[in-house]
Amino acid sequence: MGVRGLQGFVGSTCPHICTVVNFRELAEHHRSKYPGCTPTVVVDAMCCLRYWYTPESWVCGGQWREYFSALRDFVDSFASVGIKLVFFFDGMVEQGKRNEWVKRRLKNNREISRIFHYIRSHREQPGRNMFFIPSGLAIFTRFALKTLGQETLCSLKEADYEVASYGLQYNCLGILGEDTDYLIYDTCPYFSISELCLESLETIMLCREKLCESLGLCVADLPLLACLLGNDIIPEGMFESFRFKCLSSYTSVKENFDKKGNIILAVSDHISKVLHLHQGEKKLEEMLPLGPNRALFYKGVASYLLPGQSSPWFFQKPKGLIMLDKQVISMSSDPESKQGVPICTEPESKQEVPTCAHPEIKQQLPVETDSDFNLEVPMYAHPKIKEDKPMDMDSEIKQQVTLVSDPEILKVARMHHIQAESYLVYSIVSSGEIECSNTLEDELDQALPSQAFVYRPVRQRVYTLLLGSCRDDISASLAVKEWFVYPGNPLRHPDLVRPLPMIIPGGTPSLKSLWLNQEPAVQARRLDALLACFNLSSSRDELLAVESPLRALCCLLIYLFVQVDTLCLEDLHAFVAQALCLQGRSTAQLVDLQLEYISPRAVQLGSLLVRGLTTLALVNSACGFPWKTKVLAHQIPQPESSGLQGLHEGEPTHCGQRALELTPHRKQNPRA
Repeated sequence: MGVRGLQGFVGSTCPHICTVVNFRELAEHHRSKYPGCTPTVVVDAMCCLRYWYTPESWVCGGQWREYFSALRDFVDSFASVGIKLVFFFDGMVEQGKRNEWVKRRLKNNREISRIFHYIRSHREQPGRNMFFIPSGLAIFTRFALKTLGQETLCSLKEADYEVASYGLQYNCLGILGEDTDYLIYDTCPYFSISELCLESLETIMLCREKLCESLGLCVADLPLLACLLGNDIIPEGMFESFRFKCLSSYTSVKENFDKKGNIILAVSDHISKVLHLHQGEKKLEEMLPLGPNRALFYKGVASYLLPGQSSPWFFQKPKGLIMLDKQVISMSSDPESKQGVPICTEPESKQEVPTCAHPEIKQQLPVETDSDFNLEVPMYAHPKIKEDKPMDMDSEIKQQVTLVSDPEILKVARMHHIQAESYLVYSIVSSGEIECSNTLEDELDQALPSQAFVYRPVRQRVYTLLLGSCRDDISASLAVKEWFVYPGNPLRHPDLVRPLPMIIPGGTPSLKSLWLNQEPAVQARRLDALLACFNLSSSRDELLAVESPLRALCCLLIYLFVQVDTLCLEDLHAFVAQALCLQGRSTAQLVDLQLEYISPRAVQLGSLLVRGLTTLALVNSACGFPWKTKVLAHQIPQPESSGLQGLHEGEPTHCGQRALELTPHRKQNPRA
């Protein structure tokens, strides 16, 4: 994540760029500088999951109530000093970063193998040094934060760009995360989540201006440095020989610095003393050994340019430039592209902010940039601004190559995605490509199939529901690309998964009917569609007879025990026990719950059920929310709520997964 080697360099070589700051004091200063404006911190939520997950138990699926309590404390601490938080979650994996995504997933597989080896050897949970984020935690955290009344957004790409754009656009107090890319973006201040002390609200601010001063660079040089060092777009090995040459000719090598630190200093020195001499006069490929990687390198540099920003490293003809002391100033006639002085504007406000071009308009790099790269400053889409210019978004959707051609359906799917209300639906209808990260599954246990296969028939029926209106000429060959992590999958390419026929009593309703029709009778059709996705239409009456909070659990259990023939009665007892036996227990009581031993099978069963709830979130979204999570989510804080009552209550199944250990599994432990 971020720029290769930069985190260690900052900690060991340039510690002076790290300053201890207090959020209470920062907020007071912000209010005095911008009267009437609420200090806002934009949070990269994916960077914060490890910080937020403080419960001691994690391997059995996670402790939801303890985790929810930690989230509430986090929100309350900032609210107590008048700071508003805006949370961003990753929404999609960009194609240019797919290789990096795969590399991390394979690394996670190796970590998971070590976790199960430890459990089999010691029959206990590994230490925190082997901590692995419980499956589905990011998805359920969105629902939890919305329950706590927090503005929660899901990105249309990886979140760091949209986080940086939001921070710049609204002149936020800062960004809270753990990603060195935030040192590269020219945006608001960057604060470390790992160094945050919640009691005092003190943390470390990493100053990009001080970093530039240490390296002899300008802020506009940082994207170039990041790409030469390697990041999520540019593989680290691409410019390894170039970096070695820079190090060989670097005359100020510090003996007390490590090799990576000296490489960063050497590359920075080359940019400052060699490349700057020809900045604006020569193209990058004339100064750097880009070779066949030229387009990718330009794309990497452009990925750091926020709306309204340009790079002096993109070669322009003299008519578009004015040279002032080697500083290149773009003379664009487009008033939207002029960078204004940041002003404070409430995020709720619809007032135009001069620091950012309209987020729905893709702002191109200067006209004289080489056209073969077709570079554009990526779009930042904020749902509140989106509502002001619906025609802009409609035209943008029409320009996309999507599996669903109806712009109204795409618009609704996009809105629910950005507002973090749906799961995977927009990816399916827009690109036909989805992914699911690692799950705690034992690759040596052949008795239980991977969750990727267990729930694939459900997803296939969802594809039929979402894509059934595709053109007849392509529907026969239609397949969704699934990047799902499971044991034995090398992730060299996606699985091509075709839609599966489904039977809904009364026929398959259209998406417009499911999503847009507000007539009361349609609610029953939404539930019919949901049950049909699980192939449970024949169980409708029995499920409706069950208490409302337990319907989601029953839906999943019926499906699981039909689908997986290796599940046994003891497994069923375990699933039901964790839903019923923990009712009425407080968070404190759950913290004190101790296990006699840890079973690898119970760990995998917990993961299987949690992934079932994420699948249910997908189905619920696709069917128009027959179970209204926004309303039911208010029940999360109630101590009597049971974790597996789940999505229908708006509460995921992290609470009390330890109860999976409280019943025997294939009679391995009669005393359990």
